[in-house]
Amino acid sequence: MLFLRALLGSAMLAASLVAAAPPALADKVSVIDVLGRKVEVEAPVQRVILGEGRQMYFVAALDKDDPFKRVVGWRDDLSKADPDSYKQYLARYPQIAKLPSFGGAKEGAFDIEQAIALKPDVLFLNVEAKVASDEASLVDKLAAVGIPVVYVDFREKPFQNTEPSMRVIGKLFGQETLAEDFIAFRAAEIARVTDRLAKVANLKRPLVMMERAGGYSDDCCMSFGSENFGKMVEIAGGKNFASDLIPGTFGTVNPEAVVAANPDVVIITGGNWGAYVPGGAWVGLGPGTDMVEARRKLAGLAKRPAYSQTKAVKDGRVHAIWHQFYNSPYQFVAIQEIAKWLHPELFKDLDADATLKTLHERFLPLPYEPGYWVSLERK
Repeated sequence: MLFLRALLGSAMLAASLVAAAPPALADKVSVIDVLGRKVEVEAPVQRVILGEGRQMYFVAALDKDDPFKRVVGWRDDLSKADPDSYKQYLARYPQIAKLPSFGGAKEGAFDIEQAIALKPDVLFLNVEAKVASDEASLVDKLAAVGIPVVYVDFREKPFQNTEPSMRVIGKLFGQETLAEDFIAFRAAEIARVTDRLAKVANLKRPLVMMERAGGYSDDCCMSFGSENFGKMVEIAGGKNFASDLIPGTFGTVNPEAVVAANPDVVIITGGNWGAYVPGGAWVGLGPGTDMVEARRKLAGLAKRPAYSQTKAVKDGRVHAIWHQFYNSPYQFVAIQEIAKWLHPELFKDLDADATLKTLHERFLPLPYEPGYWVSLERK
């Protein structure tokens, strides 16, 4: 991970971004991260480096009144992968424009000197960074200067690792009760779907083609195995087409296989990826989305050979949903909306939009703006 030196300046800049209040007394605590590693950290932590900027999706819930007060550096992915959320944060917390940022683990080596200069109490890394960090001996090198590394995961195996990740971060922030409140809220909202499905005898599960980042490139079709959005489909009462074809969390399926399977429902993940693919065919979902444009783009993706003759298109059951549900603890919102798409009569009273609004009001510092999903209108 290569820090963008031009943005960093000096450690004094990082210090200026931390709350001026005197730090709370810290004690050394032991936590078990999602890789099963026992890590000792001085907690509650006051200075944190986020190895993934989108870890802010949960960090903000723990420090709602001042979400960046502990963050002294972060990866630059939030501004690129979710610029709409980044702009919301920037408007409310303009100091983040000067927050030291860096690239991802897979793109280069971590700048040890800058990490030391930022004087973090802990570095949070996503599990997908482990191979690169191992190759660079990152954990050992940082441990030698007293900087612990804790691995979390909201992406690779979110239904195994989301709750442990939230508990670890909550403990290190001294916000264990708030973390448990979030976990309980998330579980209860998922149960609103699973409890109702459990009461249905001989549940008919629609076959769902779940496309990952449709329109990001000209190729089709990236998808999900039995985890992440693939698991969300199963929890919501569907059958994920790619679960038997993709052994891991992410992979690709052949367009001809999709045609042959003739899915009942097509769901495509979308986001504002102008930083990566300017003018691309992707469906730009996120807070404040232009829904007319999003629907236009979704209609274009539905005309591709993989989908144009499928039952899903003919029946008007083609949808797009915010991609970042795959990398945040907000999966429960996606599960609710997908359940409504798959079983509209069973879940006609379920309002995922209201659930997302409640999430913002209870836990997040940003005002709620709609724009997280779109459907083609039935003909």
